[in-house]
Amino acid sequence: MGIVSAVAKFFADREFSIVESSQHTEPSSRQFFMRTLLSGKPMNAEMMDEITTAFDAIARSFEMSWSFRSTEDKLKTVIAVSKWDHCLKDLLHAWKTGDLPLDIVAVVSNHDDLNSMATWYGVPFYHLPVTPDTKPQQEAQMLKVMEDTGSELMLLARYMQILSDDLCKKLQGRAINIHHSFLPGFKGAKPYHQAYEKGVKLVGATAHYVTADLDEGPIIEQDVFRVAHSDDVDVLVTAGRQVESRVLMRAAKWHAEGRVMMTSSRRTVVFDR
Repeated sequence: MGIVSAVAKFFADREFSIVESSQHTEPSSRQFFMRTLLSGKPMNAEMMDEITTAFDAIARSFEMSWSFRSTEDKLKTVIAVSKWDHCLKDLLHAWKTGDLPLDIVAVVSNHDDLNSMATWYGVPFYHLPVTPDTKPQQEAQMLKVMEDTGSELMLLARYMQILSDDLCKKLQGRAINIHHSFLPGFKGAKPYHQAYEKGVKLVGATAHYVTADLDEGPIIEQDVFRVAHSDDVDVLVTAGRQVESRVLMRAAKWHAEGRVMMTSSRRTVVFDR
């Protein structure tokens, strides 16, 4: 009780206006979630520190887990790919045109096929081949690229490798995967072929946070397309690529805008638009 009022008054007293505000109470845990977008005078690092320090008293009184972020600060992001190019192409184009509030600083891949695409967009490309024997070393290189670039997010844009439990833990809450299936159905390889064999009429894609449990991470976004009885597997795969790109794009955007929050039960609260 009183959280919204206290937060609103704190910023009103400092001459900020609320542009957008969303709240949600999770019934099972009674956790309260709030996202507020504010506008006001231009902020520098010193002013942000002052507001952060002043807000701490309110945060402690409500036992908040909280953070502030300037919309001018774009999340530095690494994209991991293999050979499929559709998600990478759409992400790079949206970033280049300013439609994606991220700063894509590197592309890493276990193949060299998409080097030219990344280079065309002016993004450094790291070819990191992997075998079962070299997986620990290759993942260490991926992590080093993130650390060297100061990246806070990794997008697995059809990166067709299973991350180790160790890397999943290190990237917890900082890695988003696109799975070409409407999870939790048709996990693992060739989900479109599985869907075709089952004769389903709706097929989709799922963007989720990466965890050590394969294809079971907290879901951020999903979408579907309708399948006709006359559609073969190739039609499903082609339509699926478009859905995959859309779903991953939304998930990346919402994460970057601070719209995705995690409950204590590992479900997501998504304040989408």
